[in-house]
Amino acid sequence: MVNKTKILAFGASFRKGSYSKIVQGSLAALAPENASVSEFSLEGIPIFNQDLEGNLPSQVKEFKTAIEASDAIVIVTPEYNYSVPGYLKNAIDWATRPYGSNSFDGKAAAIISTSPGTLGGSRANYHLRQCFITMNVRALNRPEAIISQVDQKIKDNVLADEKTRDVLKKLLQGLAQLANAKLTGKV
Repeated sequence: MVNKTKILAFGASFRKGSYSKIVQGSLAALAPENASVSEFSLEGIPIFNQDLEGNLPSQVKEFKTAIEASDAIVIVTPEYNYSVPGYLKNAIDWATRPYGSNSFDGKAAAIISTSPGTLGGSRANYHLRQCFITMNVRALNRPEAIISQVDQKIKDNVLADEKTRDVLKKLLQGLAQLANAKLTGKV
């Protein structure tokens, strides 16, 4: 049996009926046969405080452990005020700290942004890509998953739009390939 690429999905939208959460929840069913997707909820992660780095809060330890146990990550984000939600940035700050303990280091990573607007959260997507530099992840550049008018692509709390589902399938397949290239040394 071949080991499956372990992809960890997380995001920072906690609203009941959140479009981003619905998209994130669809990923496991869209993953290729050689990959599995698990989810991590960022709810409960406290505001970053460098004074706590020596004794990390339990939710932060769980988040860092989940990242480190994965082969790749996919971040699903809405756009708030032309950028990523503060809660998502906060979780990223925790996971890259303390200095020398960056849980993201070298991971393959992809972004999915969502918005009911016509730009699909593209500004949040690009701001998150800037964070990828210091996170030291290997970003999957294509396909870009910028889901505009996401509210029209969800029916009965399910991502129903086939074109969007196809893009996400390709994204997860590409992410698994990128992760496996690192694992086999073929980067």
